[in-house]
Amino acid sequence: MASGTRRPPPPGDPPPADDSRPVEELPASQQPPPGAAGDEPSFASGARVLSIGIASTGIFTFAYLATASHVLSPADYGRISLCWAIMFVILSVIYRPIEQLLSRTIADQRARGIHNHALRVPAAIQSGFALLFLIIALALRPQIENGIFEGSSGLYWILVIGVLAYGASYFARGWLAGHKRFALYGSLVFLESTSRFLFALAAAVGILSGQDGVGLGMAVAPFVSLSVIPFAFSRMAVRGPSGVAAADAAREGPAHAEIEEAATDLSLRRGAGFAVAVVGIMLAEQTLLNAGVLIVAANAKGGAVSVTLGLTGFVFNVMLIVRAPLQLFQAIQTSILPHLAGLEARENADEFHRAIRLTILAIVAFAGAVALGLLLIGPPVMTAVLGDKGYHYGRFGLALVGVGMGLHLVSGTLNQAALARGHARWASAAWLISAALFVAFVASTLVASEVTRVEVGYFGATALLCLMLTVVYRRAANQPQSRAPAAAAIAA
Repeated sequence: MASGTRRPPPPGDPPPADDSRPVEELPASQQPPPGAAGDEPSFASGARVLSIGIASTGIFTFAYLATASHVLSPADYGRISLCWAIMFVILSVIYRPIEQLLSRTIADQRARGIHNHALRVPAAIQSGFALLFLIIALALRPQIENGIFEGSSGLYWILVIGVLAYGASYFARGWLAGHKRFALYGSLVFLESTSRFLFALAAAVGILSGQDGVGLGMAVAPFVSLSVIPFAFSRMAVRGPSGVAAADAAREGPAHAEIEEAATDLSLRRGAGFAVAVVGIMLAEQTLLNAGVLIVAANAKGGAVSVTLGLTGFVFNVMLIVRAPLQLFQAIQTSILPHLAGLEARENADEFHRAIRLTILAIVAFAGAVALGLLLIGPPVMTAVLGDKGYHYGRFGLALVGVGMGLHLVSGTLNQAALARGHARWASAAWLISAALFVAFVASTLVASEVTRVEVGYFGATALLCLMLTVVYRRAANQPQSRAPAAAAIAA
């Protein structure tokens, strides 16, 4: 027999243990489940792909706000800052929970071999949130338009249209993250940020003018970002259903039937419970990012409009130290949640802890470098990049915010671990307590300077948050693995 030629087994004999046939040629009983290792990107590769897209997104988002700061008056930039803060508070509170719900449950289902990802419950919850927002926004139009935006109807409609349009964008993000389509996810957020930046650039070169021209980018960006969705479905069509059919055949039987039945049992209650807990988390996170800006604006209402909005814009710029890295870190958060959910479903505790540990080590190194840079050259760089708003950046305050940013990112990682393990309620409680204490401190007069109160309050709140989430993480690690109902049951 020629060298390298393999003798076929006798009829009726089982195939050799080292069967080297390609996966697609194996019988249905030997097909790996969808989502198994080798069929999709790892956490590291997914995070790398997303980091490229979201790093570019962070740069263009920073460029949008920096350009707006230069081309608009302090009062106009203050109103743009308020619109941005309010919009992204709303988006994070009503849409990010559904993104997290979809990402976690789809990844969990795929790890368990369930691939018919019903979207009825997440879509119903998200549509309900969007409708509730629209009703409230229309009912409070006079207060929003006149009380917040100083009579600007343009910014009011930018807020309303932008929030509604982002509903589809965040739903798509959750679906893409759950299926680990990280390249498309990165493309979606990249298109969003670049299209928004083009409006600020158009104002800088004279094509557009004023706050409405710059702000229009916030309403148009989500529509542009959805242009990646046809590519996701076209890829599914090219791959075809054959692999799914084989996997289905491999899982026929009573055990798989029980899993499928669990996927529809009490799904609305469980999905709503998870979403409500994540609503609390997102509300608290946005409170840490934006409450300082809103409280400073409210406290300064008695003064001149230009002074009020100038201080508001300055505090907003200080918190950009947090916003830009947080947006960049979405690459890690987006990829780590489906990764951890899959590890939890497969009961792989060692890999679970390793992913958390490596992520935290990277955050510590990054945040340390940022804090040191802010301490050394923070004030002149901030003034040069964001413009002189008539206020002085304090290097120690900026460095303190930089350390708080690192604690915030570590908290975000521990939060994803809590969500993957089904401890969303404990995580939500930790976030809400920290946010409430932050608001109380900033609203107080314990520190004379409002800017310093925001800086110190943010650092203290994130330190407390990180401590509480560490306790939640260690408590879960010391307990036997949860046998809570599968996340598959949430999104059915």
